[in-house]
Amino acid sequence: MKIRILILSIFFFIAGYSQNNQQQDNFVKDNFIKQEVYIPMRDGVKLFTAVYIPKDISNKNKYPFLMQRTCYSIAPYGENEYRTKLGPNAYLMKDKYIFVFQDVRGRYMSEGTFTNMTPQVERKGKANVDESTDTYDTIEWLLKNIKNNNGKVGQYGTSYPGFYTAAGILAQHPALVASSPQAPISDFWNDDFLHNGRFMLGYFRTFPVFGVQKTKAENKAWYTDSMIKTTSEDGLKFYRELGTLKDAYEKYYKDNFFMTEIMNHPNYDDYWQKRNLLPHLKNVNHAVMTVGGWFDAEDLSGPLNIYKTIEKTSPKAKNTIVMGPFSHGAWAHEQGKHFHSEIYFGDSIATYYQKNVETRFFNHYLKGNTKQDAGLPEALMYDTGAKEWKEFAVYPPKKAQKINFYLSNATLKNSADQGYSEYYSDPNNPVVSSDHLKDFNGFTPKNYMSEDQRFAVGRPDVLTFTTDVLTEDITFAGEIMAKLNIASTSTDADFAVKLIDVYPEDFKPVQKKDGVIYGNYHQMVRSEIMPARFRNSREKAEALVPNQKTAVNFRLQDVVHTFKKGHKIQIQISSTWFPLFAINPQKFLENPNFATKADYTKALIKIFNDSSIEADILK
Repeated sequence: MKIRILILSIFFFIAGYSQNNQQQDNFVKDNFIKQEVYIPMRDGVKLFTAVYIPKDISNKNKYPFLMQRTCYSIAPYGENEYRTKLGPNAYLMKDKYIFVFQDVRGRYMSEGTFTNMTPQVERKGKANVDESTDTYDTIEWLLKNIKNNNGKVGQYGTSYPGFYTAAGILAQHPALVASSPQAPISDFWNDDFLHNGRFMLGYFRTFPVFGVQKTKAENKAWYTDSMIKTTSEDGLKFYRELGTLKDAYEKYYKDNFFMTEIMNHPNYDDYWQKRNLLPHLKNVNHAVMTVGGWFDAEDLSGPLNIYKTIEKTSPKAKNTIVMGPFSHGAWAHEQGKHFHSEIYFGDSIATYYQKNVETRFFNHYLKGNTKQDAGLPEALMYDTGAKEWKEFAVYPPKKAQKINFYLSNATLKNSADQGYSEYYSDPNNPVVSSDHLKDFNGFTPKNYMSEDQRFAVGRPDVLTFTTDVLTEDITFAGEIMAKLNIASTSTDADFAVKLIDVYPEDFKPVQKKDGVIYGNYHQMVRSEIMPARFRNSREKAEALVPNQKTAVNFRLQDVVHTFKKGHKIQIQISSTWFPLFAINPQKFLENPNFATKADYTKALIKIFNDSSIEADILK
């Protein structure tokens, strides 16, 4: 009898669970009518657009638009084929908007030719178009052709759609009142595929997505034949056998237009300058909430730079930034116990953001009083060391003080002294960027942003500088500068700098992953790479003079991180970081992207003791 009751209970539980899931899946179809249209742009190109209109819309019950423009497909296609989710989160979907999805130029069902990070055009006419004019023309068409809208438009998007959102801000359409660029690209020289001009080899598998033009309307991916397929679980094996960047390009992507553009433009020339959105972000006059993740391996600098630029150039903008303990776009997906890689940060963090921040932002500006402030913090930043949200009225915080940590004899000191540390860098035997070999098989890197760095300690080509055990908490909150004074026997070199939180030997985490040794864990907090060739100018590369003391200064990305009492602060420096980044041959070449193995040059590199890491510290 008990077994029969148990079986019946399981049956009814499964039936109820399935019914609830079915109700969720049917919500869009039950509550919205889908229309598919081609919207004409000012130059005659038509962009394929799907519009989901609430069924209860009327002259007395009007709705605003919430729009996403994307290069990643607005599937499913067909007016009888419905998405199961609309908008950036379920709360906004249940609140109901007129949801708009559009394939950008040259992608999927839209007409036109695709270009990466479409350059912004200053003088606009019928022949001069960019993403902001396409946004403007789309909004204009929607207002005129979708009945019973309330005259307000919001836009959002994550990653590449985040760029389209950021560029759409420049449309300056009077109906556009709220924009949320999330994980947006801002300057292609230092987002995604390049960091300070150094090519991010860890993105190598992604190029078919961005570098193959379609020849007709497509409702499915047309570039899959160019995707790289490997069978080994050891992803490092693929990169070790890849050869030089030149070899890799010629073997896999000689016909890939985007990879060809990258290979042929090693300096910050006109090609890259045109793809920098930041100089155009002026006179923004509506509400902008820029969102990012502290562990976003793809677009960390974009959100920070877009927020800071609007803050400087646009006093009329209602400007907000949110940075959480997220990987790329992870704020859109609740995981319960929130981990990044092996580190636990708390419970239901994505839900907190979606419900209390994102939903509040759009509901206020699209359904409330646009002239009033939404009451959100200027900067809502998650402290990844204290593991709590912090609010700032100004970011970086005004109370922060700039403090230099000097790199001297394996320690971090509060003052400079004489002497130097040195290491021997061999491009043929590079420092690996991770010891998780399976991760190298991924489409893009992810976990390295908070990964345990003990695997690099003790290598002869890695310098390590560590404080004593901290006797009180120290909070880094804001910008970080690496101010290195170096000398090399070679004519070129990269400098990879990592900021690391060293845990106590007896550390016991609140939540842990099986098999991980958390005592003495070396958690990476922030990192960046800088080619010495661009130390004085991004536009014109310059060789190092062998054995001459030279300043190489560069920004690491911001942090808000408390190094807790009992922990240590550590800096690691190396000149290779493989296969995350392509190898610098350490021989100055006009175009290092085409270096051969014969160009690889071993070098003895010095880091002088007056080098420092300058950080904003909250007192």
